[in-house]
Amino acid sequence: GRHEVRSWTTATKQSLCLMWQKVKVQLMLSMSFLVAVFWYCRRLYSFLAQLLKRWSNYLQRKLIRNLSVLTEVDLLGYSAREWKGETKQAKHMREAYEELFWNYHIKYLRQVRRDNYCVLRAVLFQIFSQGIPFPSWMRERDILKLPEKLLYSQGCNWIQQYSFGPERYVGPNAFGKLRKCMETLKTNWTEISATKDHEERGNMCNTLFSDESKEHKLYEAIKFIMLYEVVEAYEQIKNREEPVHNLFSLLLARDSSSDPLSFMMNHLNSIGDSICLDQVELFLLGYLLEVKIRVYRLHRFNTEEFQVNYPDEYRREWNEISLLTEDDRYYHIPLFRT
Repeated sequence: GRHEVRSWTTATKQSLCLMWQKVKVQLMLSMSFLVAVFWYCRRLYSFLAQLLKRWSNYLQRKLIRNLSVLTEVDLLGYSAREWKGETKQAKHMREAYEELFWNYHIKYLRQVRRDNYCVLRAVLFQIFSQGIPFPSWMRERDILKLPEKLLYSQGCNWIQQYSFGPERYVGPNAFGKLRKCMETLKTNWTEISATKDHEERGNMCNTLFSDESKEHKLYEAIKFIMLYEVVEAYEQIKNREEPVHNLFSLLLARDSSSDPLSFMMNHLNSIGDSICLDQVELFLLGYLLEVKIRVYRLHRFNTEEFQVNYPDEYRREWNEISLLTEDDRYYHIPLFRT
C-alpha cells in the first residue's frame, strides 16, 4: 500500500511539473508579447506626440507668417528698433512715439502688413475685432444686390473695367466676382459681429486675416461700396435732388475723379495694386462705415495735423477706431492702456 501511495504521489508531482513547464512557457510567451506590445505602443505614442508637436509648430509658424495683423508689441520698444540713430528724422519719430505713450496712453501697437490694402485692412480688422455692427444704411438694404443694381438698374456697364487690386482686368466676370466679394463681406461681418465673447471674436479675426483670398474679397467689397455711393451721389447732384454730403462734392471736384467712371479708373482700380487710399477717400471710408477714424500722423508731430479725424464731422453714436501712420501710406493699429 505504501508503495502504491508513493507511486501515485510521484506520478502526481511529475504531472504537475509537466503542466507547470507548459504553463510557464505560455506565461513567458504572454509576458514577452505584452512587453513587446507595451514597447510598441510607447514608441507609437512618442512618435505621434512628436508628429503632433511638429504639425502644431508648423501651423503656428504658418499662421504667424500669413497673419496680416500681428500680435501686439510694446510701443516704445518698437520705436527704438525702427528708429535707431541720431538723425533728425529718427529723433523726431522717437519723440512722436514718446508723446503717444505718455500723453495719449498708447502703450502697444499691432503691426499691419505693408501693402496697398494696408489702410483698409487696419480699419476692417478693428471693426471686426471690436464687434462693430453694420452701419445703419447697410442694415436697411441688401448689399448683395448692389452690383446688380448698379449694372442693370443704373446702366453702369463700365463696371466691367473694374480691377480687383493686383488682378487688373477681368472683363465680363467682374459682376460675378463683385457678387462673391459682397457675399464674403456680409457673411463674415454678420458672423463676427454676432460673437459676443471677445476672445472668440479675436480668434475668428486671426483666422480671417490669415486667409489672403478672403481678405482681398473684403477689401474689394469695400471699394465697390465706395464706388456705389459715389454713383448715387453723382446722380443726385446731376439731377439736383436732395443735397449730398460735402465730401462727395470735394471728391468729384478733383480733375481725376470728376465722375464715377474716372473715380474708378484713376483711383479705386489702383487701390490694392499700386496705391493706397488718399485723404479724401479716408473721409469717404469713415462716412460709409459710420465710424470715426482717428489717425495719429507721426510725421506731422508738433503740428495741428498730428491728430486727424476722418470724417471730421461725425455722429456721436458712431464707434471710434484709431490708426497710426508714419508716412500717410502704411498704417498700424495703436492700443490704449490706462
